[in-house]
Amino acid sequence: MEILIAGDLVPTQSNIELFNNVDVIALLGQELLSLWNSADIRIFNLEVPLTDKETPISKCGPNLIAPISTINGIKALNPSLITLANNHILDQGYLGMKSTTGILNEHGIPFVGIGKNLFEASKPYIIQKDDLNIGIYACAEHEFSIATEISSGANPFDPLESLDHIQDLKDICKYVIVLYHGGKEHYRYPSLNLQKTCRKMAQKGADLVICQHSHCVGSHEEYEGSTIVYGQGNFVFNKHDNEFWNNSLLIKVSIDNNLQIEYIPIVKEGNSIRLATGMVAEEILSGFGSRSKEILDEGFIKIIWIWKVEIKDR
Repeated sequence: MEILIAGDLVPTQSNIELFNNVDVIALLGQELLSLWNSADIRIFNLEVPLTDKETPISKCGPNLIAPISTINGIKALNPSLITLANNHILDQGYLGMKSTTGILNEHGIPFVGIGKNLFEASKPYIIQKDDLNIGIYACAEHEFSIATEISSGANPFDPLESLDHIQDLKDICKYVIVLYHGGKEHYRYPSLNLQKTCRKMAQKGADLVICQHSHCVGSHEEYEGSTIVYGQGNFVFNKHDNEFWNNSLLIKVSIDNNLQIEYIPIVKEGNSIRLATGMVAEEILSGFGSRSKEILDEGFIKIIWIWKVEIKDR
């Protein structure tokens, strides 16, 4: 089995018509589209409510919204699973969330990481093929979109609950993949707390932990037999034109007798994305590899966090 996992997808004003007109070749390019469709399972994070009615909640940052008509292009990308555990899915309140889940259900697109209450939002999704079970668990840091025991929203990461969810999922699945929507935007390294959290997920049974949300390619580490990726960048999200948003990774998971991970670099090209090739691909993977070596040095994560976040960004 081959699984391709992509980052954040948001139809924006620059490419809404491409989604509406189902022009996925223009969105991805033929080479990347062929690669995408070659996988048995395709997963990405939909980081925007699909609704035609603006009902923005009060929050810091932008209230994202995309028209329902963009479901045409989203469906044409043939997702096997969409994750909704992110910090924007409640940007248009309960009505925006209800519109999103309703249109996904209408088109037969499975989703995970959201629900009418905390219990429903925390349910995993299990991929079954023959005798092989792969558990997908999606959760998000606490911002403006989190479900509670009595209200709708995204599944929050709760160290008193989520780690047990992961352990329980491992008991019934051969492999467990955690998609964690958290970390610092435009920051390519984990904080000490993020590393500690992800390592604990690995100890509880996660074979692969992928941190999304940072909108940039970060770093990774192998920890007690598991792989942790601290930032893979966006999928299709044309918001900025800078060093962070222009490069991303697809994560390819190949499963035979074991689980193998491959990183496939992609680049933003105008309002679309393309498969990275040549020197560009080498530079993306080289930077990813270099940062991954840096975080192995004891004390590096703490030092770089103090310099970049607590001093330089003040």
